[in-house]
Amino acid sequence: MSSPSPFGAKVWFNGELVPWDDATVHVSSHVLHYGSSVFEGIRAYDTTDGTAVFCLDEHIKRLFNSCKVFRMEVPYSPEEIKAAILKLIRVNGHKACYIRPLVYRGTGALGVEPRKCSVEVVLLTMEWGAYLGPEAIEQGVDVGVSSWRRMAPGTFPAMAKIGGMYVNSQFVKMEAHDRGFAEGIVLDVNGYVSEGSGENLFLVSRGTIHTPPLWASILEGITRQCTMQLAADLGYTVREQMIAREWMYMADELFFTGTAAEITPIRTVDSVQIGPGHRGPITEKLQIQFFGITSGELEDRHGWLTPVE
Repeated sequence: MSSPSPFGAKVWFNGELVPWDDATVHVSSHVLHYGSSVFEGIRAYDTTDGTAVFCLDEHIKRLFNSCKVFRMEVPYSPEEIKAAILKLIRVNGHKACYIRPLVYRGTGALGVEPRKCSVEVVLLTMEWGAYLGPEAIEQGVDVGVSSWRRMAPGTFPAMAKIGGMYVNSQFVKMEAHDRGFAEGIVLDVNGYVSEGSGENLFLVSRGTIHTPPLWASILEGITRQCTMQLAADLGYTVREQMIAREWMYMADELFFTGTAAEITPIRTVDSVQIGPGHRGPITEKLQIQFFGITSGELEDRHGWLTPVE
């Protein structure tokens, strides 16, 4: 049996390339009972010079840092994971794809203490277009502020990309869907803007770009960092600061960033129109730079692309 479309036919599973059907997890695995996993989301783009992975080294570094926070010893080196990702893309024949590295606790014990369990490593690839829809890149998306909050400091490590913590994001996403929104915006424990269910957020006001800081319980997004660099390249000031909910309604522009979302404009929040109600000029300029680099049409001046071949 071949893999379900759009996944690749092969999965890298604990150092071996195996058929899709053979990449299975035992029901006693700790991850199924307690959410004990760490993961990443990475994109490979079809550029003018062939397939290339975006910010591969940065993603692998964050994967290992998240595992360090979670006290998980990865049984492979960063260099081995990098080589395996490139090999898997070649074997599965993708020109462009989404890559999912996953490190999780396997079998060994069923108690809450996870460190008696094995550590397993899996790499998946799949073809995936615009996360919030192809028209969203230009027209923007409608979002709502969620009734759910991001974790308070000292409850979960927001800077680590741990699977179990994404139950919070699932509540946010399901609520947004049920209310007719493409995505939800989550506030932190103090009522300030944190992020989307799986995206960072930027606000444009009077020509200055603002984004919530790390202490607003956000994930330190890699696309977020790249966007800040692109903004600096274009001469814009970027300020990391706390953002009040009502400031979003007054903003000239709002947009999400993320590996899946890339750079996606927000046209309404809670049915309140943001700026012109579609992609704003600063968002567009950042998109031109981002998609220009990831397509190969603009110079990869920051060394973000790793060729697959």
